[in-house]
Amino acid sequence: MSRPGAQPAFGKILIANRGEIALRIARTCRELGIASVAVYSTADATSAVADLADEAVCVGPAAAGHSYASIPAIIEAARLTGADAIHPGYGFLAENPDFSQVCADEGITFIGPSAAVLERFGDKAAARDLMRDVGLPLLPGGSGVCVDEADAAHTAAAIGLPIIVKAVAGGGGKGMAVAWRMEDVALAVRETRAAAQSLYADNRVYVERFLRRARHVEVQVLADRYGAAVHLGDRDCSVQRRHQKLVEETPAPLLADDTRRSMAEAALAGVKAAGLVGAATVEFLVDEQENFYFMEVNARLQVEHAVTEMVTGVDIVAQQIRLAAGAPLELEQSSIVARGAAIECRLNAEDPDRDFRPTPGTLTRVRLPGGTFTRVDSHIGTGTTITADYDSLLGKVVVWAPNREAAVSRLQRALDEVVIEGPGVHHTGGLLRRVLDDAEFRSASHATDLMPRLLAGPSGAPDQESDR
Repeated sequence: MSRPGAQPAFGKILIANRGEIALRIARTCRELGIASVAVYSTADATSAVADLADEAVCVGPAAAGHSYASIPAIIEAARLTGADAIHPGYGFLAENPDFSQVCADEGITFIGPSAAVLERFGDKAAARDLMRDVGLPLLPGGSGVCVDEADAAHTAAAIGLPIIVKAVAGGGGKGMAVAWRMEDVALAVRETRAAAQSLYADNRVYVERFLRRARHVEVQVLADRYGAAVHLGDRDCSVQRRHQKLVEETPAPLLADDTRRSMAEAALAGVKAAGLVGAATVEFLVDEQENFYFMEVNARLQVEHAVTEMVTGVDIVAQQIRLAAGAPLELEQSSIVARGAAIECRLNAEDPDRDFRPTPGTLTRVRLPGGTFTRVDSHIGTGTTITADYDSLLGKVVVWAPNREAAVSRLQRALDEVVIEGPGVHHTGGLLRRVLDDAEFRSASHATDLMPRLLAGPSGAPDQESDR
């Protein structure tokens, strides 16, 4: 297909999200000269994005299912305001193929992949099969969907323990359980099926080998509708609690150039085969011998996109908007140069001493860090009410420096500046500071088992729930 010239910009973009990511998208819209529409629930009536955006529309009550995740409510808001495009951010409707299709049917541009691509990547077992056909390396596992507990046990016997049982419709680190012994396999299947049904209304699961010690490395890609695609480098997301990312950095440290190059080539091959248009992240596990294995594709903006922007100078949201408008990629692979190192920490309103229980409340004092090459993506301020209705993310502290060692030191300084106070409110800043002080992290010899070790009890036994 031939490439056209410049595409007309969208006149107005509705942001179908909340919190820091909605604010971040609104700012890019303003820089591009595109009007923005914020949506808000009754719990977010005084949100920062509702104040900053050109227009704001209430889409329902606090419950996400009746507001931010309600397709009829979001589409009606777009109709009322005359928005010709919708940016879903991440979470809520970002990877919902039905939403993408409804937007297409309504003549509204969905700033993200088509419904067909979202279905392809949303079914993790199908995505695994597609990547196998493309030639990407996979962890040993069952063929397709796991039929029942006996099928999982048969797979475990064939590929060896431990295994991990994952929800077919899962993603974002939710809906999975590890079985270390054969007698644990049936329970892992039952638990994952129950979680998958509750989270995704789809109880299908699949099985693959669980790496005892691995690194989680992902590749950011952009693709246009004319067959061109580029990558923006890799990110290491190995600092996790219960498969939820806490710290992300780029470039992935101590990764051989050949491995880095092969992983990027595999990521591009995978998204091209699927017909992706827009931004996506291809995620891999890397073992101690630097063998890498495809895990999943997140066909949306990632929480950790900021670190990639810091080292490449590429505004990923702006690129999503251009690509959705039908413009060809303006970036050539040779022109993308990553400089220095960037690290991000996620600040959450959770109490690490009480099993990371969310701690809602109204903030009475907020001081967020600043300074040289320090970026804070956050929506909070004094008087902000943190509710239990949504994800507990308060914001992201991101730093850049010429090298990793300097970036770690800068992030330590930035975290030391954080003050977030309110009755009953706790945050994870202190725990993140412990991560940055850890000898394994500082030497970049850590893997996904870092947090279980830091959270070990007095006996030294790891936090077993971190493997579920």
